[in-house]
Amino acid sequence: MSIRGLKKKQPKTFKVKIVTVDAEMEFSCEMKWKGKDLFDLVCRALGLRETWFFGLQYTVKGMCTWLKMDKKVLDQEIPKEDPISFHFLAKFYPEKVEEELLQEITQHLFFLQVKKQILDEEIYCSPEATVLLASYAVQAKYGDYDPNFHEPGFLAHDELLPKRVLRQYQLTAEMWEEKITAWYAEHRGIARDEAEMNYLKIAQDLEMYGVNYFPIAQNKNHTDLLLGVDAKGIHIYSINNRFSPNKSFEWSAIRNISYSEKELTIKPLDKKAEVFKFFSSQLKVNKLILQLCIGNHDLFMRRRKVDSIEIQQMKAQAREEKARKKMENQRLAREKQLREEAERAKEELERRLFQLEDEARQANEALLRSQEAAELLAEKAQIAEEEAKLLAQNAAEAEQERQRLEITALKTKEEKRLMEQKMREAELIAVKLVKESDRRAKEAEHLKQDLHEAREAERKAKQKLLDITRLNYPHMKYPQYSPTDTRDANFDKGSIKLDLKDIDLKRLSFEIERERLDYLEKSRKFEDRLKELKSEIHALKLEEKQSGLYC
Repeated sequence: MSIRGLKKKQPKTFKVKIVTVDAEMEFSCEMKWKGKDLFDLVCRALGLRETWFFGLQYTVKGMCTWLKMDKKVLDQEIPKEDPISFHFLAKFYPEKVEEELLQEITQHLFFLQVKKQILDEEIYCSPEATVLLASYAVQAKYGDYDPNFHEPGFLAHDELLPKRVLRQYQLTAEMWEEKITAWYAEHRGIARDEAEMNYLKIAQDLEMYGVNYFPIAQNKNHTDLLLGVDAKGIHIYSINNRFSPNKSFEWSAIRNISYSEKELTIKPLDKKAEVFKFFSSQLKVNKLILQLCIGNHDLFMRRRKVDSIEIQQMKAQAREEKARKKMENQRLAREKQLREEAERAKEELERRLFQLEDEARQANEALLRSQEAAELLAEKAQIAEEEAKLLAQNAAEAEQERQRLEITALKTKEEKRLMEQKMREAELIAVKLVKESDRRAKEAEHLKQDLHEAREAERKAKQKLLDITRLNYPHMKYPQYSPTDTRDANFDKGSIKLDLKDIDLKRLSFEIERERLDYLEKSRKFEDRLKELKSEIHALKLEEKQSGLYC
C-alpha cells in the first residue's frame, strides 16, 4: 500500500484547548468524536476517576453552556475557533466534601475552583472566614510556616482575599499579611491535601457554595426572582437576597421537572401540594436548568444508595491511600522532628563550640594582655626605679639647694640686719645733720644779726667820729657815707682807721662762708650715701623675693 493511500485513511481532526483552573492542554480530536470521547480523554490526561462531578464548559453569545456528552462535538453550538476552547470545571458539587471527594486530584481541582469563586466574589464569605481560608491556602502552597524563610512580604504577590474585603477595611497589605500569617503559623504539621480539605469543609457551609443562579419570573413580564440549583435541591430567592431562599424544593420532595418553551414546571412529590411554575428569558436557560437538575438529582439519589463496586473500590483505595499518606506524613513528621532536633543539637553544639572558641579567644587575649601588662609593669618598675634614683638625686640636690638657700637666707638676714642698722645710722646721721643744719642756721642767723649789729655800731662810731671831727675842723670837706657803703669804706691817711675791726668782721664772714660750704659738701655726700643705701636695700629686697620663689 502506498504512502498516499495511508494518508487518505487517516481520520480528520480538529484542535481543542482545554483550560483547567491551573493549567492548559491541547488535544487533537477526530471529527466524529462525541462530547464524552473528548471528556474521557481529558479525564485520562488528568488521572481523574471521579468524572461525574465535572464537565466541559464553553461560552456562546455571552451564555455559559455545558458540552453534551451524547452528541458530536462539532454538531453542538460551539464557538468557531481554532483551537476550540473549553473550560474543564466542576459542574456538580458534593454535599459532604470529606466523604465524597476520594481522589486527591478531585479535591485539588475543587479547592482551586472554590477558591477562585470566593476571590471573584461569586461566593460570599465573611471577612473573618476569608482570613482563615487564606491561611489554609497559604499552608497548602508553602507548607509549614518558617519565620526564617517566610519573611515579611512573602505573600505580597499572592491573591488571598476578595477585593470587597480589602475595600471594606482600611488596612494595609502588611496588616492583612500579619493577620493571615498569625493563623498560618497555627497550621504547622498539616499536609497540602489536609489543608485543601479543611478549606473545602469551611467553604461548603457558605450559603452560596455550589449554587447555580438563574433569573426567573413568576409571570411572562417580570424577572423578579432567582432560581438556585445545588446538590440538595431547588431554591427560590428574591432578586436582592442570594443567602436565604424564600422557598426550597429538596430533591426527595420533587416528583417531576419539565419545561415547555420558556416555561418551567416543578411538580412536588405530594400531589396535593401546589405546582410551581416560572418563566425564564430563553429556552436555552430552561434546558440548562433542566440539565443541572437532572445531574444533581442523579447524584442525590446515588448518595442514598449502596455504592457500586467501582465506588467501593475507589473508597477502599482512598482509605488505603489516606492511611498510607498518614503513615508517610507521620514518618515524615518524625523524620522532620528528628532532623529539627538534630539541627537544634547541631546549632547548640555549634553555639557551644563558638562559645568555647570565643572563651578560648578571650583567654588568649587575656593572656596576651597579661603578658603585655607584665612587660609594661616591668618597664614601669624600671622607670620607677630610675625615677626613684632621679628623685633621690633631686632630693639630694634639693637638700643642698635648701642648705645653700638657708645659708643665703642667713647671709641675707645678716646683710639685711646690717643694712637696717646702716639705715638706722643714716637716719640718725640725717637727724643729726638736720639738727646740725638747724643749729648752724640759727648760729648763722645769730652771726648775721651780730654782724648787722656790729656794722650798725661801726656806722654809728664812724658817724660819731665824723661829727667830732667836724666840730674840731669845720672848714674841711668830708665824704658822705651811706649805710650801704660800710663794707668798702676807706679813709685817707689822715682819717681814723678801724682796721682791726674790719679784719675781725672779714674773718668772721670768711668763717661763716667756709662753714656753709662745708655744710653743703657734707649734705651732698650724705645724699650720695643715702642713695647708695637705698640701692642696696632695693637689691636685698629683690634677692629676698627670689629666695622666696625658690623655697
